[in-house]
Order: sequence, then C-alpha cells, then structure tokens
Amino acid sequence: MEYINEIPQSKYECLLFDVDDTLYPLSSGLSTQCTKNIREYMVKNLHIEESKVPEICAQLYKDYGTTMAGLCALGYDYDHDDYHSFVHGRLPYEYLKPDPVLKALLHSLPIRKVIFSNANEAHVAEVLHRLGLEDCFDDVICFETLNPKKTQITDSDPPKSSVTGYDDVNKLAVVLPESPIVCKPFENAFQQAFKMANINPHKTLFFDDSIRNVQTAKLTGLTTVLVGSSQRKKGVDYALESIHNIREALPELWESVKKSTGGRYKRKVAIETHVEA
Repeated sequence: MEYINEIPQSKYECLLFDVDDTLYPLSSGLSTQCTKNIREYMVKNLHIEESKVPEICAQLYKDYGTTMAGLCALGYDYDHDDYHSFVHGRLPYEYLKPDPVLKALLHSLPIRKVIFSNANEAHVAEVLHRLGLEDCFDDVICFETLNPKKTQITDSDPPKSSVTGYDDVNKLAVVLPESPIVCKPFENAFQQAFKMANINPHKTLFFDDSIRNVQTAKLTGLTTVLVGSSQRKKGVDYALESIHNIREALPELWESVKKSTGGRYKRKVAIETHVEA
C-alpha cells in the first residue's frame, strides 16, 4: 500500500494482527474443522490411540500454544509441510466470505499493518484471499518465518520455548520438554517477530483472539486488543466483540487521520459499524 504522507500525530506506527478467529469470527466454523483435522492427523499419521487424542490435543495446545509445537516437544518426528497440508490444506475455506467492511476499515488507516500468525504461509494467504484482504497488509510473519528450514542448528538459532506446566496429581509446577517450534504465546516468538519485521512494540497495537497471546504481548510492551470478547481481562488494554468494532473502540486512530495536513490520504473512509464491545 502507498501512503501520500505520514501521520505524525499517531502514537502507533504499526498494527499487528493475528489471523484465525481474529480477522474472521470463531462462528465461521473453520477452527472447529481445523481441530478435527489435527486429531485425524494424530491418529492416522502419528498412530496415537484415538480415544486419547482429544485429551492429548487439548493439553498440548494449552501447554505449548499449538498442538504441533507440543507434538514436536514430545519427540514425534514428522514433516511440517505434510502436517500443514493435512491440517490446513483440507479446510473448507468456502466458509469464509469477502469482508468489505473490514477492508474499508483497514484501508482507511495510513498505518503499517503486519500479520503475525502461527499458521503456515499458504493458509494465511488463502484466508486473506477469501476475505478479500490481500492488499491490506504490508508484511506477514507466519510459521515459515519463525521456523525456517535449516540443515543444522547453530548458536545463533532462537531459543526454544521453555514451558512450565502443572502436574495433574499434586498441581506442582513442572518444567515440560522444550519444543523446537517457535510460536505464540511464547515471548521468544514475539521478540523474533519484532526483529524480523522491524517492529517497535511500544508503538504497536496487537490484535489477537487468544488471551494467552495477548497477555504475553502485553509483557513485551505491546498495546493489546482482545478480539472476540467484550470483557477486559488482565493484560488486555481493549476488548472487541468483533474486529469490526475497531473504529468505535479506538477512535484515536482515525483522529490522527483527520488531523493530518489537508486530509490527503487517498483511501475511502471506513464504513460505520455498530459497536458491541
């Protein structure tokens, strides 16, 4: 995207967005199908007992942020591209429809916009295509960005995600096996994303549907927006029932546009939406 002039009045120089259940609602059903695909992969490809898969899948997601990261931590050896192809490549993307309201909102803000997702590049691209938002973002941080293929581990590699969990019997804190996968909600993923995309967290607004991701983001210096809930929790600066509520919840973003000299930003003004947050 091209901007005619910078908006010096804005305290934000970047908007950082998660994708799944953030740019589109959980009610779309895509995430439910994704979970089914993950469980099917665990049974068919990793030969995990089917009756144990739902509990294992849920626990790994809780402990490691993604089931994939948890499986790698447990020592399962499988091709990451094969996993993504099975889990994301078979999703019913037709569930997602173009979102002209969100597109107008994003285009009306002359602020850099970056995607930050745990999903693979092909999935992110397909979701943005289905929503009609391909031209709304300036950069993408995704699975391949954070986990590039390499032939050997070097001292310069990013630190693994060190995870603390709880023993089911006595509830004492225990250190879980490290995962070689770099992903949200762990701080090393955020720090790596900041470095790769040249992001100043203290001047960035972060949107995500996961409370764990949001709470870690707050610790890194980001201003946080929890999407999908109107209830603010610890670590949450703003809470939006829908991403469409961004203009009502954060009017200062558009105030900066209005104050710009001559108001010469060439995108259309965003469509008004009903605030629910």
